[in-house]
Amino acid sequence: MTIDPTGAVARWWATDVSHMEPGVVELRGRPVQELIGTTGLASMIWLMIRGELPEPARAALLEAALVAGVDHGPQAPSIAIARMAATCGVGLNSAIASGVNVLGDAHGGAGQQCVELLDRVLLLEDEGAPLAEAAARAVAEGPRYVPGFGHRFHPRDPRRDPLMALAERAAADGVVAGRHLRAGLAVEAHLDAARSSPVPMNIDGATAIIYAELGFPAPLARGLFVLSRSVGILAHAWEETGQGTRNKGPIPRAVLPARLSP
Repeated sequence: MTIDPTGAVARWWATDVSHMEPGVVELRGRPVQELIGTTGLASMIWLMIRGELPEPARAALLEAALVAGVDHGPQAPSIAIARMAATCGVGLNSAIASGVNVLGDAHGGAGQQCVELLDRVLLLEDEGAPLAEAAARAVAEGPRYVPGFGHRFHPRDPRRDPLMALAERAAADGVVAGRHLRAGLAVEAHLDAARSSPVPMNIDGATAIIYAELGFPAPLARGLFVLSRSVGILAHAWEETGQGTRNKGPIPRAVLPARLSP
């Protein structure tokens, strides 16, 4: 106490997330030695964010969503940027950070936006609107590109069906309440009815449902996606470092950009 007689320094970084002192490492009040070898990464993420360990079925559902979002190929800006950065001599840490830093509203934010959309559907339903009407109103009030639905690359996102099957099973088993699942399916049905061709849910919609059903608020849907995609970013950056390319740009050197004006 002689170096901090008022406790002001200790309070400066006061936290419930972790506690350190000589010979002691506690995470959310649990000695780290009790977690090592007994706790999976998905459960550890849950513990660190929420302060408790999840039930195994809920941890498995979270893990499925995290696995699904790991990678989507080098055409994804976050992956491409990480690969280019890795050839510039910045090291893996900066390459990963470069990729993560572009996970913004247009590339990486759809999960958060979809949770917000589903929350709006449920709020309208709670206020008395039938579910189908609530879905239609929430879509009409939202952005032109409905977050979590449709895909620029896949006619039907191959990650949608297995994730939705797991969510539906969890709802049937009482692991989750199923309200956001119902809202997501109502939005999908509305979009299918309102257009000449189907607009199926994509991974952002399916993972948004899972994260929301597990009780994560909308901003954490983006945070969890960032954690998931970081795995793919690391893998791509590491692969690129082994290929010997220096200062790799977005297009082959033999291809020159076109002029904007004639």
